[in-house]
Amino acid sequence: MLIQPMKSSDVRSSEVTPKSIYLDRRRFLRTAALAGVGAAMGPMAGAALAGAGMKLPGLVKSSHSTAEEPTPYDKVTIYNNFYEFGTAKGDPGKYAGGLTTKPWSVAVEGEVAKPAVYDVEDLIRPHTLEERIYRLRCVETWSMVVPWVGISLGDLIKRLEPTSKAKYVAFETLHDPEQMRGQSYPALRWPYDEGLRMDEALHPLTILAVGLYGEEMPNQNGAPVRLVVPWKYGFKCIKSIVRMRFQETMPETAWSRQTPGEYGFFANVNPGVDHPRWSQAKERRLGEFLKRKTLMFNGYADEVAHLYTGMDLTKYY
Repeated sequence: MLIQPMKSSDVRSSEVTPKSIYLDRRRFLRTAALAGVGAAMGPMAGAALAGAGMKLPGLVKSSHSTAEEPTPYDKVTIYNNFYEFGTAKGDPGKYAGGLTTKPWSVAVEGEVAKPAVYDVEDLIRPHTLEERIYRLRCVETWSMVVPWVGISLGDLIKRLEPTSKAKYVAFETLHDPEQMRGQSYPALRWPYDEGLRMDEALHPLTILAVGLYGEEMPNQNGAPVRLVVPWKYGFKCIKSIVRMRFQETMPETAWSRQTPGEYGFFANVNPGVDHPRWSQAKERRLGEFLKRKTLMFNGYADEVAHLYTGMDLTKYY
């Protein structure tokens, strides 16, 4: 996975205007800019639109949230891994604005009693929409704290009624090179895919996210629906999902297929095991200068360590 190092010019969190103040200013400037120079900006016009989310009503605060200070909104929405739009951290914000996310459907397949192609609204609507402040740890050296908005994946799975043969859930991202310019290049084998063991998918920490900071999900962050598994590395959190398949065998996943010596299926945060090309003992929170110690399971050991009892986490990485 590629990494662009943090620059000394990056804005620190202490210098970022509070979101309640700068959002109104950004909306005014965005409207004026798009009216005057939208045609001349090309893909950058989409960058402004890609971060423009509508408020999500009726959110419930989750008891699963961390008490840590959230990463500034502008950091979360401009510094992303989303290879479908390019390998540089700023590419998703530049190029994802043109992705059509409404309407959107998700195919449910395999060992499940209710297979169908569902409108994403029909999958999400019957469930409680919660705001959960989770840490997200990238496999490189950076992390963030995000107020995600989503539903419990476990609640959805129970409604779909998987059979006794369903041991894993596989996920697949949209494959559309006309909308996702990065898919025109062989950075990975497209479409992007990921998977969870069933007990991981059913764990109450695992969510399907449809927004952040109380707003609809920006395109560059995985609109309209993405996976969030807070004790695993960020590449496990597949974006713009169009397919869920319940199956008996462990699914192939994008990064474990691409570089199996570096990325395993489980993708659990384990600071005691170095990546072949960098240490994972410390991380830098976006917006901060100094690094901090990386925590086992990204700080969620009390909640999830029991899922891996008896497993060698240096082998099953």
